Amino acid sequence: MRLSKYIILLCLSFILTNCGDTNSTKQNGLSINTGVKSAMLGDTINLSINNPKKIDIDNVSFQLDGQPISENKILNDITLGEKTITAIVKYGDETQTLTKTLKVFNNVIPTYYKYEVVNTYPHDITSYTQGLEFFNGELYESTGQKGESKLRKVNFETGEVLKNINLEDKYFGEGLTILNDKIYQLTWQAERGFVYNVNTFEKLSTFNYGKSKEGWGLCNDGKQLYKSDGTDKIWTLNPDNLTEEKFIQVYTEKGKIPSLNELEWIDGKIYANIYQRNGVVIINPKTGGVEGVIDFKPLRKLVKQHDELDVLNGIAYHPERQTIFVTGKNWDKLFEVKITK
Repeated sequence: MRLSKYIILLCLSFILTNCGDTNSTKQNGLSINTGVKSAMLGDTINLSINNPKKIDIDNVSFQLDGQPISENKILNDITLGEKTITAIVKYGDETQTLTKTLKVFNNVIPTYYKYEVVNTYPHDITSYTQGLEFFNGELYESTGQKGESKLRKVNFETGEVLKNINLEDKYFGEGLTILNDKIYQLTWQAERGFVYNVNTFEKLSTFNYGKSKEGWGLCNDGKQLYKSDGTDKIWTLNPDNLTEEKFIQVYTEKGKIPSLNELEWIDGKIYANIYQRNGVVIINPKTGGVEGVIDFKPLRKLVKQHDELDVLNGIAYHPERQTIFVTGKNWDKLFEVKITK
């Protein structure tokens, strides 16, 4: 028995000293040199290999998030956030793969937008608003809280509920969007979404999430869906099978923007509510860069103050009126606003 333990310990010692990551066991000191720990969109990074032991290297190829790049890469055609730089180094009969992380920030300071309230309408004070969107001139709303979640079509001028269905008590409703006569609705932590007929509210199908953390907000650009999950990421969903194809990370010139919630597509940009901040950021969907900021915090003081009053949530663009409608969780008012730089 003692001999067996000795053999096991010996084998473990051998494994720990001879196996594992090739970068550490080769002990050749090779590493990627970027010259910087972070960069901005439009910057040029100059890549090289740190080679302290003067190994005769035959070939080096670099990749950025799996795509081939040159040694001198201009960062003008990429998304923002944490990027992985990979170097495949060949020398003699050996091939070694090195990696390094680089953060890329936006290269513009967000523009500050102000707003003007042009109309105020009634809103159901019991609705814990999670998603808001216009379709053919009519307002659709998704609300949250287990046992209280619902999907509605509402007359925005009077607050009259034109159509309503309640979700099962186990679901916490979240964002919604409408594309090709179908309503797509998220739930929060159940990792499940629903698809309905926009005219009848008949449930057509369900779908599961992929790598995204949770379900928060939804919008669409007329072709594909965009989904937030409460982090700095916005996922692109294929409308045919609702699989998550890729994501962007939302960054300013200083850092990432977390807690992205309700989404709305307006004139080629994604407007995203920041949870608990009562503000909205305007995002370039190609890069994830924040191009504008709207502070709606003063609106909360204009609604009825009560114990259940919660934060701003709900952004809907009315294309014919070219105005934005905003409300919040358990707010008794819906505001129509115009924004200007």
